[in-house]
Parts: sequence; C-alpha cells; structure tokens
Amino acid sequence: MVYAEKEFTNLTGIFSDKLTQAHLKLYSGYVANTNKVLDLLKTLEPGTPQWAEVKRRLGWEFNGMRLHELYFGNMGKEKKTLPEDSVLLQKMIQTFGSGEVCHKDFVNTGKLRGIGWVVMYYDKEADQLFNVWVNEHDVGHFSGCVPLLVMDVFEHAFVTDYGMDRASYIGAFINAIDWDVVNGRFENH
Repeated sequence: MVYAEKEFTNLTGIFSDKLTQAHLKLYSGYVANTNKVLDLLKTLEPGTPQWAEVKRRLGWEFNGMRLHELYFGNMGKEKKTLPEDSVLLQKMIQTFGSGEVCHKDFVNTGKLRGIGWVVMYYDKEADQLFNVWVNEHDVGHFSGCVPLLVMDVFEHAFVTDYGMDRASYIGAFINAIDWDVVNGRFENH
C-alpha cells in the first residue's frame, strides 16, 4: 500500500497562509517518509540491526502522518459547538462532571511545558474519556483508545503566528474545532 496525502481545504483562514503551508509541508514529509520506510523494510533482512532501527522509525513517521491528519481534520473555519443532545457531550459530562470541566482539562493539558500532542481519547472498555499529553508521535498513546480530538502543541504548529504565546494558539485552535467531526469520531468508534 502507498499512502497518499489528504487534502485539507478546511484549514484556509484558521491560521496564516505561511503557517498553514509550512505545516502541510511537514505533513507531506511524514507521508513520504512513511512510504519510504515501508519500502525500505521490504529490502532489509528481519532481525538485523538495520531492519530493527527502520522498524522503530516506522512508528514515528506513521504516527506523525496520522496525528496530523486527525488534527487538520478536526478543524474548520466556521466556529461550531457541540450540540446539547450529542452523545459526546453526555460522555464528557459523565466523565468530567460537565462539558466545561472537560474543556478546561483539555486546554490545561495543552498548556503543559514541552512539545507534543493533546489527544482526547475514548476508552471503549472503561467507557470514559481522557485528555492525554502525548510527548512524541510514538510515545504516550493510550493503547486501544480512540482519538477523538487532536491538538498539535509542537512549536511548528504555532510559533509563526503566535511566537511563544501557546495560550493564544490554543484559544484559536479551540475556536476552530469542528465538533461535527469530533462527535462523528465518537459515534463511529
């Protein structure tokens, strides 16, 4: 299988064109490198040190690709809210006590020092939500959980437009969440 870049016309106008184009270029590299790593693995002998290192690299490239797709996919220029009768909002209330507490927990997770991702995961087995800090593409994911809402908090996601003002970036991201997409991910888990 060859992975292809996805189109994200929904990003227009959320951040500056310069930031958006740079971020899409980074994503393009993850797609290309995922394909290169998969091709290279076919040429290496399993069990060799070279094969092992390339195999480890696959998680970084693949997750970099997928996390960006989820992140880009859960944003839109039009501000959308989560409907009062949505099953996702009901799950937020059940897990966190209210939608507002869930929101604050997600935002505060994004304000943690460091680089990485913030992911709202749904754990089907426990039937609850978690707002999780993922340090690197390939470290810190909640196994078996469904990523519903993904926010990139690596500096490349905001420094062009916001400098080191991560809080302002997070506010812009929150205002750009396409809750129809996020709710759809929950309903289709």
